[in-house]
Amino acid sequence: MPAKPEPQHNHLLAALSPDVQSRLFPYLELVPLPLRALLYESRRPMRHVYFPTDSIVSLQYMMENGASTAISVVGNEGLLGITLFLGGESTPSRSMVQSAGFAYRLPRLQVKQEFNRHGQLLMLMLRYTQALITQISQTAVCNRQHSIDQQLCRWLLLSMDRLSHNHLTMTQDFISNMLGVRRESVTQAALNLQQLGVISYSRGLIKVLDRPKLETLSCECYSVVKKETDLLLDYLPQRRVITNTDAIPTATLPTL
Repeated sequence: MPAKPEPQHNHLLAALSPDVQSRLFPYLELVPLPLRALLYESRRPMRHVYFPTDSIVSLQYMMENGASTAISVVGNEGLLGITLFLGGESTPSRSMVQSAGFAYRLPRLQVKQEFNRHGQLLMLMLRYTQALITQISQTAVCNRQHSIDQQLCRWLLLSMDRLSHNHLTMTQDFISNMLGVRRESVTQAALNLQQLGVISYSRGLIKVLDRPKLETLSCECYSVVKKETDLLLDYLPQRRVITNTDAIPTATLPTL
């Protein structure tokens, strides 16, 4: 039976000082995030901030005709719900789980109280927001300037960076919604990568077989986003992301 994810599996939570952790961790709630679950919907009130541990969530912008495009992906490097500490109560985008797993969620009251202390959480959240803005901006450029094959490579690489394994469970319909392109285009792009020996794809399961070649086939957008994320993670002074085999004193864990 897999070990239960701990708060320190998320880079931002792991980076907080013991004082900040002692104030926030008692309010954390571990929640399962099944595939395609919606954490936030456009213009709906936001009640929690989510810190993924082993899941990936995509931020999607919805059009009036029902079409959607992913504008960013968030995993254990970040959080969902930056609108809450930037002064808003809702978001124009929606957040959908693209890879199932778990996350810790924190009520908005505790988020705002700690943010208003103008201490460590404030600095971490602002730096993370900068990294997220870079990803959203680069995604917009990529969707306009680069081929669907390159977009798929970028999206796969960003997803793999946020997982501890080399596979994703994903239908072509879901991928086409993420990229905002036709399903037939995704089918051809995936077939191209499979013929090159970069991935295997069968019954909704994508396995990355040749990561270096996948990076070569991707556009420069991936490296721009990765560099900004790496700068964020390098900044985190207290960061010690645990593994499932690490022991954590029970006194530091929230009551669930």
